[in-house]
Amino acid sequence: MSLYYEAAKFLVPSHEQPGSLKSRVFNSKDLKSQPKQIYALVAEASKWSSVLSEVITQSKLLQQERKLSPGISLLLVHDLLLSKSGIAAPASHPLRVAVTRHKARLSAELTKIRIKRGFTSLDELRTHLKSTTGDHAAEKSLEDTLLSSKAKGWPHPRWVRMNTLKVRQTDQFQALNSDYEIVKSLGEVLTASSGEKVFYMDRHVPDLVALPPHTDVSRLNGYGNGSFIVQDKASCFPAYLLDPRLEDGPCLDACAAPGNKTTHLVAILQGHGLEASRSRVWACERDKARAGILKKMVHLAGCDDMVSVKAGQDFLQLDPHKAPWNAVGSLLLDPSCSGSGMVDRDETITVTLPSNRSDNKHNKVSRKRKRKTTGISNIESSSHGEAKPDTSKQRPSSPGNGDTELSSRLRALSAFQLRLLLHSFGFPNARKISYSTCSIHAEENEYVVIAALKSEEAKEHGWRLLRRDEQVEGMKSWLRRGDIDACRDVLPGDHSLNQEDIAEACIRCEVGTEEGTQGFFVAAFSRPVEDSRCDPAGLNGDRNAPSGTSELIESGAGDTMAPEKWEGFSDSE
Repeated sequence: MSLYYEAAKFLVPSHEQPGSLKSRVFNSKDLKSQPKQIYALVAEASKWSSVLSEVITQSKLLQQERKLSPGISLLLVHDLLLSKSGIAAPASHPLRVAVTRHKARLSAELTKIRIKRGFTSLDELRTHLKSTTGDHAAEKSLEDTLLSSKAKGWPHPRWVRMNTLKVRQTDQFQALNSDYEIVKSLGEVLTASSGEKVFYMDRHVPDLVALPPHTDVSRLNGYGNGSFIVQDKASCFPAYLLDPRLEDGPCLDACAAPGNKTTHLVAILQGHGLEASRSRVWACERDKARAGILKKMVHLAGCDDMVSVKAGQDFLQLDPHKAPWNAVGSLLLDPSCSGSGMVDRDETITVTLPSNRSDNKHNKVSRKRKRKTTGISNIESSSHGEAKPDTSKQRPSSPGNGDTELSSRLRALSAFQLRLLLHSFGFPNARKISYSTCSIHAEENEYVVIAALKSEEAKEHGWRLLRRDEQVEGMKSWLRRGDIDACRDVLPGDHSLNQEDIAEACIRCEVGTEEGTQGFFVAAFSRPVEDSRCDPAGLNGDRNAPSGTSELIESGAGDTMAPEKWEGFSDSE
């Protein structure tokens, strides 16, 4: 019976544990039931909640069985009337008995509601509910879909990266899934109707495929054997921008789990001629549990011989001047962050709970994720108490003074991120570093980059930003660049660094655009092999730039957040 007690907690939003249904369930500790079983029950019950809540209310179940709560009753009635296996509890359990003795009345109410809504069978009603909830939105005309996309933001596609370590030809997706047809634009994928099987080859990142939002990738041929890897487009940018080469020396992924970026690094190296017998990528993961996931991903992708996983290794504890780290030539740094740019695919699930009074309106609970960000989406409260995001376009900016909790958290995160970045500057043979976050906040992005550029470490070791004209073709052509206003905010009247060029060197992604990405930020640092003391700005700045660190370093020095306290979110891809 613990299944129902535990599942009922996830029917309503939680301020203590914000996020999507999936993240809340699978990140919960001390669950007695299987997380997968809890998630499936809540997801299915939510689809039927509007119908079952009416069934429960009209049958007066809660009035007659006082021991039942609205959430427990919804889950039990779902399994009683709709699950093939029935209620997962002993026949003598009091709560099961409390529901099963009303089965005839509950079934009759379900039949009345089905007929009232115009459905000739339960299967027909089930198909209708499936098509109008969750990822399976009701089919619309192309014109209606486009109008809806412009009003509410574009839907998010499913992205898969063809694993060239196993699949040599980039056109193998269609070879593996012959019932899918290639289309010429991403828009055709974003507006595909439910059940339409189309795909698009991305024009920015090689070997990346976009699929319609409703696609169940687990049913695709090649999913289980590592032929392709489910990875958001923006998540592919760090490895692609870093573009490691054989001549650079070994590559280090500093915060590697779950391993999508690690395996992408190997695929890029192989494309440049990597010999499979040589281990060229080090993957550090401080959390041993996540390191286990990393190892599984590396094995599934077929690159055990090319990746050395350092389970339980804290990147900050590495001594850059000792072997083998003193040979590292490129580093990928994707540290924990606020996760404010991440996409939750089930964030719009709503649950209608039954009322314990027959004359009350149903209590409808929105499961839309409330983000505490400012500048991207402000939260407004509707007359029904549901959170609705303001979709008006605003620049990504700092949180307002009123949001002190978020501001404090961002200060701690950015100080920790800067600490990692400055540590990476100390690797003596490193020539390239990519820094990325799945955050929309300037504090974690442009502010960290500028603080790093103004640091003593950058000046001492000759680090500068990789200019836009130096970036690989797909990143050079990406139109959405860094936030110039954020650069001006942190560099008021400072002409030692070129604000416009810094913004141009940085890359941003936004949620809900026709580009089909999550919110993301990435920038790369470089230094010439022949000159270890080049201009740290590297962007037409003053070579006599002040050597002092920025306000970010000063303000974060006293409250640098250790990973043990709170790790934020890393991109789960």
